[in-house]
This record gives sequence, C-alpha cells and structure tokens, in this order.
Amino acid sequence: MRDLVIAGARLLDPASGLDSTGDLLLRDGRIEDLGSGQGRPEGAELVEAAGLCLIPGLVDLRADLGEPGHEHRETIASAAAAAAAGGITTLCALPDTDPPLDDPALVQFVLRRGEATGSLTLLPYGAATKRCEGRELAEYGLLKEAGAVAFTDGRRAIAGARTMRLALSYARAFGSFVVQHPEEPSLAAGGAATEGELATRLGLPGIPAAAEAIMVARDIALARITGGHVHFAHVSTGAALALIRAAKAEAVPGGFRVTCDTAPAYFDLNETAIGDWRTYAKLSPPLRPEADRLAVVAALADGTIDAIASDHQPRDADDKRLPFAQAEAGGAGLATLLGVTLARVHGGDLGLLAALELLTARPARLLGLPVGRLTKGAPADLVLLDLERGWQVKDGQLPGKAQNTPFDGRALEGRVLGTWKAGRRVFG
Repeated sequence: MRDLVIAGARLLDPASGLDSTGDLLLRDGRIEDLGSGQGRPEGAELVEAAGLCLIPGLVDLRADLGEPGHEHRETIASAAAAAAAGGITTLCALPDTDPPLDDPALVQFVLRRGEATGSLTLLPYGAATKRCEGRELAEYGLLKEAGAVAFTDGRRAIAGARTMRLALSYARAFGSFVVQHPEEPSLAAGGAATEGELATRLGLPGIPAAAEAIMVARDIALARITGGHVHFAHVSTGAALALIRAAKAEAVPGGFRVTCDTAPAYFDLNETAIGDWRTYAKLSPPLRPEADRLAVVAALADGTIDAIASDHQPRDADDKRLPFAQAEAGGAGLATLLGVTLARVHGGDLGLLAALELLTARPARLLGLPVGRLTKGAPADLVLLDLERGWQVKDGQLPGKAQNTPFDGRALEGRVLGTWKAGRRVFG
C-alpha cells in the first residue's frame, strides 16, 4: 500500500480537542504523522483537501443489518456500502436476527461477513437471552470469546427483573455490559405512537412515554444492586434522561455504571412528523412531543448522553405500506447519521467537536476500542467532509437497500466526500 498524504485539511480530533489545518500521512493502514509543516514522502499519493474537514471514522453503536434471516431488507454488504457513504467505519450489529446471535458460531459468522466487506469493522452484540426471548440467559463467556462486544436482546426489552439482574451480574463477571431497549413491554404492547393528543386525534393506540422512564428506573436500581453496567439505547424522553443524569452523578469509580445513547430522529424530529399516518416516521421508540426533543438536545449538550447511534432498522416497502398501526416500526439511518447530527451544529445547539465526539471518541471509549481518534499510530479510519455542502435526503436515492427514512425530503448541510478504512479508500 502506497503512502498517502491528505493535504491542507482542517484536522478535527474530538478526543484531544485538535482543530487545526495541516497534512495527515497514512502508512501501512495507520496514521503515521499529522500536523502542519511535516514533510511529504516522495512517491506518496496526494489528496488535496483545502477547505475540507478530516475527522475520525464514525463508530455506530447500534444497527440492525437484516442478515442473517432478513436479507430482503438489508445485507451486511449493502449496509457496509451505506455505512461507508455515511462515514461509518465501525459498527455494532444487533443480535435479534433469524436465527438470533446466541451461538458463538453465529457471532463468528457475522464477524467474518464484516471482514469480507473490506470497508467496515463489524462488531456483533451477543444475545442477552437465548433466542432473545427474555427467559434464559445465553452463554456470555462463549459469546464474548467468539467476539461479542456486549449483550442485548436488541429491539426487545429484557422484561423480567430477575433476568435483567442476572444479565448485569454475568456481564460484569466477563468485563462487559448489557444494552437495554428501555420500554416496559406490558405498557407498550399494541401501541403505535406516543400516547397523547396527537395519537388520539389520529385514532392510534398509544404508548405512554412513562414506559421508558419506568424501565430506566428499574434497571438503574438493578445496576446499583449488582454493580453492573447498563447501557440504555435510543433514549427519547426527558424523564428517562433525568434519571440517567442523576444516576451518573451518584456513580463512583469501581461501582455500578450507567450510560446511554440516542438516535438522530429523537433530537431532529418530534411526533408531528408522523403527519397523517406517515409510516416512514413510525419508529421504536415512537417519536415524542417537542418538549422531549428539546430535552434530548439538552442532554447531548450537557454530556448526559454518551453517544449518537444510527439506530438503523431496515424495512422494505411491504413492511411500511400498511395502515399505520400495522406497519413495522423502524427507520434507515446509516447514510444520514452524520448529516442530521451536524444540523444541531449548524443550528447552534452543539459545538462541532462536541458533536463529532458523540459519533467517534466517546462510543469508541465505551467499547474499549483504539479508534475514533486522529493520533499517530491510530488506525487510519478517516472521513473527508465538506461541512457546508448541502444535500437533500430522498427515499429511493440512499445507498444500501433500505430506503425507509423518516428524514425523506430533509435538507442537510455536511456531505461525506471520502471514507478510508485502514488506509484504503472505500468511498468517494
């Protein structure tokens, strides 16, 4: 592999606070040097990047990839193409596939399929319970040895308090954590939208927003009992975030740990996006009132939220072209993760480095990975970004198979022009 110099870029490293103009030298898949005034090796390939931003590759904590079992919705290969176009170079795959990833051989299968793409480090979650059914714990030790990055039942909440307590204890014993879908299942059953005036007016069965906070409160208590680490996915309500904020203030080194992420839909859209039964905006958890959206934005700014994840949930046309209450929940998110996050920067809600940190260094730190940084010796997972270039999200024109985006028609600023994985250009 030839040396590569990306010249004259605005180098942005959220982990160190770096924001300066200079060159970056790639050698043998790693960052050899960066900064201003460095030499350019003879014979090196040159990419002129004047006026463009160079950032670490994005680390996505949560995506459903369809494979195995639902390849008609998305495959690992098609998801990898969409991820590269969106600047994602490391991605965690949910285990509630068909069959679920409750067997070490299946975890290794997903790892191998990720390696075969050449553009994506794919990190599978192991199933927290066998078949992701919430009853009997899976074999955590074997799953972790096979490569599972943590444990979750994906889009299904671990409903039983005793099961969740055991999951937190076992995960702690193996130096890992449990990712919870924070929604009390008996309250959410049969619901299609957040309970309230809009759901009533549209004649839709409601899910009380309290279903999220109730599950968060329970699992914080269980983490406290076990000394375990619980991570709440796609948090969407102010009430749940207040509980997480208080738990973080209480936690001490060596004790229990509480972390969380959210997804772009919950800080960019509110429940009015479902319009007149617009099924592309039917998500799980459902979109919330404006007060909750603002609470999520505030929690991004004050550090309560640890990461922004795509929460990619591919669906095909037949899943969505149904009456709203019967349509499948979920939205495609890989190609729009960076652009929608940058909308909060352009809107003045977040600083640029703070927003990028939620997509790179902080999720990498949570997973214990040596990525998400622009530093000498780090893997050359990079994204070249035009911060000001505008584009419009359009159903049918997104990379990858999945087109079920809740952001259809949304104008965004910030376009990925190039993505490198281990020093090899994989997009642009």
